[in-house]
Amino acid sequence: MSLRVRAAGKEDVALLSRLHDASFDEKWSAQAIETLLSVPGTFALVGGNSKNWQSFVLARVVADEAEILSLATLPTMRRKGLARSLVVTAAEDAAGRGAGKIFLDVSMANAAARALYQGLGFAEVGVRRTYYRHLDGAHADALILAAALPLARQAPL
Repeated sequence: MSLRVRAAGKEDVALLSRLHDASFDEKWSAQAIETLLSVPGTFALVGGNSKNWQSFVLARVVADEAEILSLATLPTMRRKGLARSLVVTAAEDAAGRGAGKIFLDVSMANAAARALYQGLGFAEVGVRRTYYRHLDGAHADALILAAALPLARQAPL
């Protein structure tokens, strides 16, 4: 499969919502995503191929900082480089918009995502206690990770 990354717009909000819902316990409606995309400095990218988009990143740039708001990949498509490509492309886009630093939240329990971010130069800068809520009502802590831009690239894309 040839991986592609493209910009996503308001016409993609239903797709982004479906990808998010398939990836996380917490559901984001198409309306919520559309509202986020309407905020200046917010942008989204999708990854996969033109017939089957399987991943997305939603990010925003405010002043000289960027934040990854969500990164979702269908469970069946994980560990194929989609998320990494999206994070790298989003970081490049954010740097082009004037950001010198990028940060995000990730569940402490998400070892695969933490390894991805560590490999790109992200480091722990804080913790949000009971930040995520699971379907069973349990809560999980989130690590706050940050990296300078441009990102480190320990392995080629």
